[in-house]
Amino acid sequence: MDPKRTCRVCSGFIDWEIIMKRLLFLAAVPLALGAAACSQNAQNETAEAGNAIAADTEATTRNAVSDVDAATDQAFGSAERSLDNAGERIDAAADRTGDRLDAGADRAGAAISNGADRAADATGNALERAGRSLKD
Repeated sequence: MDPKRTCRVCSGFIDWEIIMKRLLFLAAVPLALGAAACSQNAQNETAEAGNAIAADTEATTRNAVSDVDAATDQAFGSAERSLDNAGERIDAAADRTGDRLDAGADRAGAAISNGADRAADATGNALERAGRSLKD
């Protein structure tokens, strides 16, 4: 295309290069405005996405803390029950041991008493025989 042609309307010369540059500039302005608006929109959406991610992270963290608290409470409750059960078993075993010791002591006391009674009887019988021997 020849950059300088004669205009049919005004019969003057037209510089097509300048006209093309102006048209490109005019076409570029709405594109630039649209890109700027799109850029602002993209910034808003990015900010909203960041806020949503932060909220999700906060909620997830809050849920995780709640889950850990619940698990900790459950573990402590289980440990407490285990200790209570162990204490009850120790008490029961101590009671059984005490009962057995009492029964053993009672048997030992009875055996000693019986032995002492037999010894006293034997001593008494021996003295009676000795007394009869001296009398005769």
